[in-house]
Amino acid sequence: MSDIVCGIHAVRLALAEGQVKRLWLDERRKDRRIAELLALAQKRGVTVSPSGHRELDRLAEGVRHQGVAAEVEGGAPRTENQFEAWLDAARDPLILVLDGVEDPRNLGACLRAADGAGVDAVVLPRRRAAGLTPAARKTAAGAAESLPIFSVTNLARTLDVMGEAGIARLGAVLAPEATAPWKSDLTGSLAIILGAEETGLRRLTREKMDGLVALPMAGVVESLNVAVACGVLLYEARRQRG
Repeated sequence: MSDIVCGIHAVRLALAEGQVKRLWLDERRKDRRIAELLALAQKRGVTVSPSGHRELDRLAEGVRHQGVAAEVEGGAPRTENQFEAWLDAARDPLILVLDGVEDPRNLGACLRAADGAGVDAVVLPRRRAAGLTPAARKTAAGAAESLPIFSVTNLARTLDVMGEAGIARLGAVLAPEATAPWKSDLTGSLAIILGAEETGLRRLTREKMDGLVALPMAGVVESLNVAVACGVLLYEARRQRG
């Protein structure tokens, strides 16, 4: 499988990891950053195509590409069968589950936070959710290429598999019975599950939870953006896990 990655930082990381099959560079740019990408691509034996702005816009699907786009190998998420095999070998993993995040930039920001916080894997539903579009990959700033990401057809079943494997499933909700993250145990084998931007966790997803967590709000707004909440929760987990 192949996919398109845009932006200087994300493409540089993909080149460094040896994932790039083809590189498109803005033929008008002659600056140092583009020259560095060109040199790295030539070192890796990657095909480089000088391109116009219109071609780069088409490849980037509206994302700000900074004059560079790359075709990467293995860009597609892995399947639920691969997740179960991965889970069998995991030891005290920290897993992020995103139940229906619809905005690609929110998805990318969540992936970026997950990478920074040391998350071991990310699980996404295959339907009714944002995919790994160029916008998501650009916002993720390389995290979409560095993280094990699994796309599953039946999220409820995958949550059951986690429970059977001894993974504590902690859902982020706005509810009086939910506990602040710093009063919750976020150590050991753990999955943190966040829902869609407007609706939160789906009913069936919430029924699979072993516990609920919420971020106390001291001001007039009712909740945080899902990507912000994701970052807070993951870094609290990192703090507790040392």
